[in-house]
Amino acid sequence: MKSLAELQAIRDKMQGQVGLRAESEAGTRVIVGMATCGIASGARPVLNALSEAVMTKNLKDISVVQTGCIGLCQYEPIVEVLQPGKEKVTYIKMNPDKAMEVVEKHLIGGTPIYDYTLQKAMK
Repeated sequence: MKSLAELQAIRDKMQGQVGLRAESEAGTRVIVGMATCGIASGARPVLNALSEAVMTKNLKDISVVQTGCIGLCQYEPIVEVLQPGKEKVTYIKMNPDKAMEVVEKHLIGGTPIYDYTLQKAMK
């Protein structure tokens, strides 16, 4: 990034891809922790991969949003999946490849990937 115009172009592109707030509480929300610890751990590429996948696969009723501190810095990057009527799934130590697996297996296939979750790490 070499200029303010370049930064603004990136911002404009991302605003089209990532909702800052969920537009509908009825759909699935994929929340990426984007506090300093998350960003330092690689949350931005995870956020980009998730938002691109949701857009390119034309997944309806799924919003990818960002949030601040989730409070579990040692597990960053963190992605939470909230689906209506289901228990929240918290994925930890994510990367873009794992994020794509979450899209395919959890968001599309309906099966959470237990091996990547906080619940497994806590056992």
